Amino acid sequence: MKALKDRILKDGRCFPGGILKVDNFINHQMDPILMKSIGVEFVRRFAATDINKVITVEASGIAPAIMVGYLLELPVVFAKKKKPSTMENMLTTTVFSFTKNRTYDVCVSKDFLCPGDKVLFIDDFLANGNAAKGIIDLVNQAGAELAGMGFIIEKAFQEGGKELREQGIHVESLAIIESLDNCEIKIK
Repeated sequence: MKALKDRILKDGRCFPGGILKVDNFINHQMDPILMKSIGVEFVRRFAATDINKVITVEASGIAPAIMVGYLLELPVVFAKKKKPSTMENMLTTTVFSFTKNRTYDVCVSKDFLCPGDKVLFIDDFLANGNAAKGIIDLVNQAGAELAGMGFIIEKAFQEGGKELREQGIHVESLAIIESLDNCEIKIK
């Protein structure tokens, strides 16, 4: 997706340790016009996929997931990082955050992730694939079916994308970062 790649090169910032910061247009301050284009592109790429629900993990995946859900006229569920006191009948899994360097539990209500659901996972980044693996676990616990996974940005130099594709999962990434060596952003 050219507009996204151009924006990453223009406004993305690189930090040592393979960190790409896009908080000025994706995951802190958001560009709604770009986010709409991202949603349109995901819809195009998953057009032939049978989906009845979109799922993500809070917080950075919510905006692109909402755009996809809006365009497909489907409900959007986000796995929560903190268990609400009002949530009953929940599914939980543990996810390690590469960016925050910590482990946290994520949960979703069984009322919103059900047997027979065909879900599309949308998120901002794919690096080691830890959030994706957590969603796979939740989907399996629910007896639902994972229809595909869409990521705004994939770090190809980390193993997540390779591992998901080797499992036969339909993975679509709108911008693939080949390298962040010497804090230089190289896009495929």
